[in-house]
Amino acid sequence: MDGVFGGSSWLWIILVGLVVGVLARLLKPGRDRMGLIMTILLGIGGALLAGWFGRTMGWYAAGEQVGFLASLVGAIVILVVVGALRRR
Repeated sequence: MDGVFGGSSWLWIILVGLVVGVLARLLKPGRDRMGLIMTILLGIGGALLAGWFGRTMGWYAAGEQVGFLASLVGAIVILVVVGALRRR
């Protein structure tokens, strides 16, 4: 997990998850009803999804700065998918 989040401390991972989750919720239009813990989990999930996908496609390596932007995109993708599933 060191390459995805930029550190191996749980506190650092939670902080990165919070920042990515909050930014994703601000950038995606619409109302997303979730608390602080779900926002953190959203950010962590987005980072894991984007890290795995970006490295699998060969777009970037672990620890690159673009990983933060990719994490943000990954979190927005998760929000869109969850929103589509909730509407059904």
